[in-house]
Amino acid sequence: MIRFLFRLLGLMLIALAFILFVYDGTRSIAGNKIFITQVGDVWSNVHQNSLLLLQPAIERHVAVWLWDPVALTVLTAPSWLVLAMIGALLILLGRKKKPLIGYARD
Repeated sequence: MIRFLFRLLGLMLIALAFILFVYDGTRSIAGNKIFITQVGDVWSNVHQNSLLLLQPAIERHVAVWLWDPVALTVLTAPSWLVLAMIGALLILLGRKKKPLIGYARD
């Protein structure tokens, strides 16, 4: 059951990544320059308060050095790329096991 949920969520994230990719593409064609929607922009549009609480939470509970190189890199990455990577990871985690060929080890 959990594998099904991983695959379903992964497919939904990949579909959302495709929608954001098309959105960036149409904005780039219409504006005649490259537009990239960043993860931080999408997150602030969805829920501004949780984005503002992210930096103190990471620095207090995880590590201070994790905010600057890692979290800021993810927040400035293209949103379609991050969603596609997370979706692909969830699909890989939810895939069915391959059947054993030959003798099984006990």
